[in-house]
Amino acid sequence: MGVRITGTDTLVGALNKRATLKDVKNVVKLNGSELQRSMQRNAVFTRGYSTGATKRSIQLKISDNGFTAKIGPTTEYASYPEYGTRYAPAQPYVRPSYFKQKPKFLNDMKRLMK
Repeated sequence: MGVRITGTDTLVGALNKRATLKDVKNVVKLNGSELQRSMQRNAVFTRGYSTGATKRSIQLKISDNGFTAKIGPTTEYASYPEYGTRYAPAQPYVRPSYFKQKPKFLNDMKRLMK
């Protein structure tokens, strides 16, 4: 049993012709920082006890030589405001930011391919 991926040579060739890896890294970094700022703007909680720790803990980490951006809060309780609890309704701040940034990222990547 195995996985066969076809078309990778075509994809690599198209990327080499149209965009450099540096361009891809710049798109990842730019969109990652925009997503981080958006999450921090949305992390304003109106219910419960708010210290601002979750908002301050939202960090951007670039890995895989610049091809991966990981953005998110590092507090242990960050999921409580995002999804809510049985006593407190949800106050999402990650998902709205993600769904707003996703089409921008995809458009930027498509623009590199043209």
